[in-house]
Amino acid sequence: MSTQTGYIAGIARGHNAGVCLLKDGEIVFAIEEERLTRAKYDGTPFASIIKILEYTDKIDFLVISHTHADENITDYTAEDPYTSLARKIGLIEGGHPSKNHPQVVEYWQQHHRSHAACAFYRSGFETANVIIVDGAGTYATRHDGQTMWEVESAYHASYPNNFVELYKHFGGNGPWLTEHHNEGIEVLVDDKAGIVKAYEAVTQFCGWHSIEAGKTMGLFPYGEPNKAPKIYDSISGNRDVIMPTYPNGAKVNDALYPELCDRVQDPNELLSNIDDTTSDEEIQRIEDLLNSEDLTLLQSRRNMAYNVQTESQQLVLDLILKTIEKTGNKNIVISGGYGLNCVANYFYLKHLPADVKLYVEPISTDAGTAMGAALYHYHLLTQDDRVRPKNEDLFLGPIQSITEEEIVECATRYNGTVEYNVDYKQVIDTIRNKNIVALYQERCENGPRALGNRSLMFDATMPDGKDFVNLIKKREYFRPFAASVLQEDVHDWFDLRGMEDSPSMMYAVNCQPGVQEKIPAVIHVDGTCRIQTVTKEQNEHWYNLINEFKSQTGVPALFNTSFNLGGEPLVETIDDAMRTLYNSGINYIYFPKTQMLVKVEHNARA
Repeated sequence: MSTQTGYIAGIARGHNAGVCLLKDGEIVFAIEEERLTRAKYDGTPFASIIKILEYTDKIDFLVISHTHADENITDYTAEDPYTSLARKIGLIEGGHPSKNHPQVVEYWQQHHRSHAACAFYRSGFETANVIIVDGAGTYATRHDGQTMWEVESAYHASYPNNFVELYKHFGGNGPWLTEHHNEGIEVLVDDKAGIVKAYEAVTQFCGWHSIEAGKTMGLFPYGEPNKAPKIYDSISGNRDVIMPTYPNGAKVNDALYPELCDRVQDPNELLSNIDDTTSDEEIQRIEDLLNSEDLTLLQSRRNMAYNVQTESQQLVLDLILKTIEKTGNKNIVISGGYGLNCVANYFYLKHLPADVKLYVEPISTDAGTAMGAALYHYHLLTQDDRVRPKNEDLFLGPIQSITEEEIVECATRYNGTVEYNVDYKQVIDTIRNKNIVALYQERCENGPRALGNRSLMFDATMPDGKDFVNLIKKREYFRPFAASVLQEDVHDWFDLRGMEDSPSMMYAVNCQPGVQEKIPAVIHVDGTCRIQTVTKEQNEHWYNLINEFKSQTGVPALFNTSFNLGGEPLVETIDDAMRTLYNSGINYIYFPKTQMLVKVEHNARA
């Protein structure tokens, strides 16, 4: 069995575009387009594809992740997206492969299967049930002209490249409802918004863009049970609360539920929380909220957020149990956009049987389909049945080698001063003096979570830490923060429900008794915390910083949030990093490899 395939490039187009490059089956690098262009959710991977050319001048296979439906289900036609992309960057000349790329091959993949392949091949399982819960993936056109969108899928996966379909749910806008079994595959087609589309509709109802569903997840604990209409009635979706508008969204049916649109809010409810101990910043925040049209102040919005979170996670749990019953396999893998719902992920752990093993893919965004498509094609070519280790790749961004000269030059452009030979103790001292310190290391994290290479650090013991950092980052008042915890201490501080670790920050877990009082800045109102476990082997400098904080405070956890401002992608380059500091209330950035601490004076207009 040969595993020598040369270079395989995976491309994900559309929402959250990105690329992945394999060499003989090993991941060379992967990146989301938004990191390079600074355009949130950028859907066209021009810059990412160009970045591939820094690693090789010969691509042997190119694999495109696209919403191409199965021919046996649909009538489908589509324009080839690769030709125009490749021609613009010189990979194709005159419609033919260039001399440097004689073996470029186009390969179409199902969107959901690409999600499934990315997650399965990175799970560490030899075989597993793979659950994909997404907004709108694969699309199909029925014989009557109606378009339907794949929203939930389930597969039974095994090495080397077997993905047996167990369940498919297609949602659309047409007045039809069908349920049938095709060669053992359960297929549901209806005119209801799927799980994620309904979640997006509530997100819009709360005043945000549909893609900002993480805000709804943060808001849900502020809601109350049994105070809003039930959103779903089965795994097939909702009936009348949510109106689907595929492919782009869905909306709350306010014609049937006018009471949900009541904008009346008694200001006394907020003002009554002000007393002699209230900080000037908090008073200003309340005043700003009262003067704004922030819909999260309305209890109706909070209650809808509560319902969509609690109901949707139960539906996914039901689907997981359904696949276990069908296959007998108790290894479960989750991906698709809903895989980033860390509240739901912990809910599964609490309610699944103890012998079920769960893996949630950190790159559950659509950018992960680039990696999935490339890995799937590699295994298709080679029939390589060697199981990949779980969580082997946390940092796959572009390789950088940052010099002292580069740091000094960039710092100078942004009114920065450099301090040399700064050790971990000095950095933690700076943090404990109520300063946010950015941490910048060379290769960036995969996925949307900061894991110590593009992180903002703060003091987790600070009582008003959450409000302080939310203000600096220009985030909503209710949004929680994460904690990065030493692996050897995590079980004393948090309840991982049978898991050994959480290196990719995919679960919002319960605190152990007494912990909330010790680290209030990172504990949400429901007593949970999104955590990352850290070992010296995974990230030596990050581990040492947390360990130093433990030495000074007795707390083995640092406040960790993504290195960006609200509405922006994670920073990628040193210039991105310095510019973010210059335009914010963040003063310090630490480069542990060179032991340099830079203090940036802010832009007066920021």
